[in-house]
Amino acid sequence: MSINLHGRNVLSVEALDPGELRFLVQLAGDLKVAKRCGSERQQLFQKSLAFLHGRELPFLRAAFELAAHDQGAHVICIGPEQYAKAAPGEIRQMAGMLGRIFDAIECCGLADDVMAALAERAGIPVYNALSRQCDPCQLVADFQTMREFTHKHLSDLTLSVVGNGRVSDARTLAIGAAKVGMDFRLVSPKDLWPDHQFVDSVKAEAWKNGGKFAVLEDVGAGVLDADFIYASRWVPHEEEDTRNDRAVALLTPFGVRMATLEATGNPHCKFMRFVPDFIGHHAHKSASEETGSPDASRNVLESKASIVLDQAENRIHATKAILVATLAH
Repeated sequence: MSINLHGRNVLSVEALDPGELRFLVQLAGDLKVAKRCGSERQQLFQKSLAFLHGRELPFLRAAFELAAHDQGAHVICIGPEQYAKAAPGEIRQMAGMLGRIFDAIECCGLADDVMAALAERAGIPVYNALSRQCDPCQLVADFQTMREFTHKHLSDLTLSVVGNGRVSDARTLAIGAAKVGMDFRLVSPKDLWPDHQFVDSVKAEAWKNGGKFAVLEDVGAGVLDADFIYASRWVPHEEEDTRNDRAVALLTPFGVRMATLEATGNPHCKFMRFVPDFIGHHAHKSASEETGSPDASRNVLESKASIVLDQAENRIHATKAILVATLAH
């Protein structure tokens, strides 16, 4: 089957069909190999890309700039002071202007309705690098990383996401896993489970693609036989600078420890985590130096099972795959 994403927006995982998602994962892997072998071909020469950020996330900005640079494009960053207080009409006007002077727009930390307005009026591809609801680029990077550390197909994997079930990384992984037919478990306190409409939608998608989807509160049952354990954020990214004692209290029993990995019964189980979280922000003040971070202990983060640095590296190649797939001729 031929896959053509040229000119497409990538704002959500829902907008990608299973074949398109697998194509992006494969392309990211191919581009990584080409870069390492010195055979990468620049396919975006003289393309101009805008990076709009609602808050400063240096790692995500760096990944986008590196991906663009490798492919011959250049990036202009536009901060929130240019549009944060803009009215809907002004956003639409700005979208038209950006569409005239850039070839594509990447949005990081913007509201979903703002991105939708940009995509509607810009006339060029618009990408979601991270929002409250979704992070499709990180999903491609995560699936690419999983493929690198197992001989199994994505559809044969068991993925357990442990932590807050309502944040963007948990929701994105759930939808992506359903698209490719994984056995997916969301392990979270009941007070932080996603809403019923979301659960029913993902279950239906998983069933359609031969996968499984379950939401559990029992950590032991949730991680049994898992190939990968993924520690989700404890608070939404836009709330990371504020203290959240309730989230910490609810989620403390769901921090990933070495015992959690051992509970899988799988000696080859790998640990994953959304890398740009900065250990020590206010919502996570209960973490001790010995434990490192409440969502994952230091010995887990630094263990042989941890592949978080591979995720970080692959964010660049996943970004590059989306750029090439939508912009290259």
